[in-house]
Amino acid sequence: MGTPRRSGWLVLLVLVLLALVAPSTASAAPRHGDATARLLVAGLQGGSGSTIGPDGALYVTENAAGRITRVDPKTGASSTYASGLPRLIPAVGFGGPVDVAFLGRTAYVLVTLVGPDVGGSDKVGIYRVDGPTSFTVVADIGAFSIAHPPATDFFVPSGVQYALQTYRGGFLVTDGHHNRVLRVTRDGQISVLIAFGNIVPTGLEVRGRTIYVAEAGPVPHLPENGRVVAFRPTSTTAREVASGSPLLVDVEFGRGHRLYALSQGVGSGGPEGSPALPNTGALVKVNRDGTLTVVIDGLNQPTSLEFIKNTAYVVTLSGEIWKIKGVSR
Repeated sequence: MGTPRRSGWLVLLVLVLLALVAPSTASAAPRHGDATARLLVAGLQGGSGSTIGPDGALYVTENAAGRITRVDPKTGASSTYASGLPRLIPAVGFGGPVDVAFLGRTAYVLVTLVGPDVGGSDKVGIYRVDGPTSFTVVADIGAFSIAHPPATDFFVPSGVQYALQTYRGGFLVTDGHHNRVLRVTRDGQISVLIAFGNIVPTGLEVRGRTIYVAEAGPVPHLPENGRVVAFRPTSTTAREVASGSPLLVDVEFGRGHRLYALSQGVGSGGPEGSPALPNTGALVKVNRDGTLTVVIDGLNQPTSLEFIKNTAYVVTLSGEIWKIKGVSR
């Protein structure tokens, strides 16, 4: 997810593009130790980000369809929560609605790579869901990014935003191409909270005043570059919490205040833009000594992680949701 010149955008783009056209692997359950996994949902159109809603259901972005889907975490029954969002641009391969979060009972959606700089005509930013087919752009992150370019190299002026996280009545947003975390207020004020080198920030989690970020790391996606880091709102640098799994794409707290991360998988060894090897993704546990322990492996290019009590829910690029029980057993 990135090179010293091109950062992480192209890899994210191609990973999703290839996953969308790849055959489904729904029949192959991930390998497991103590934890057990089963396929909950298949056939989503470009599964990307996710969140647990105020009703306890799982909400997932389908960027190829431009919609948010509600999933019953017990049965897998799915229904459209909102549709009509800007879809990903086929020629680009990644973008559209890529993550979702709730403030109270109102959903907000992160939309990326749909602006004029990549051949689109929509705004890049945070959309508030006003109804099943109606939205309001509350933060034009694309315009901000163009006006405030990063210090690292880039070639998409509007950036490639990846994750959305609620924070102090507003939001945090990672930009995997501009290598930074943005802070966004509910009324649309945007600022750079922290900037990184070429580390490709992806998933976000918050606990108290501490912000946790997953790092995919640059090509060739060495395990030591797959890191979880943490920082406070006033920090200019982040401290390493753990490392040791390639292509980390999310980080979440599970039951018992235990921190977990999601690895997309082993680098294929191919050129820039090559996806992780199929079925090499893993859910990993963060240990106090800074190491990562595999909880369950064999996941096929996972991209998003949520917890409900002791059960993990993993969304994959090919549009599947896996339910993993007994995670902290």
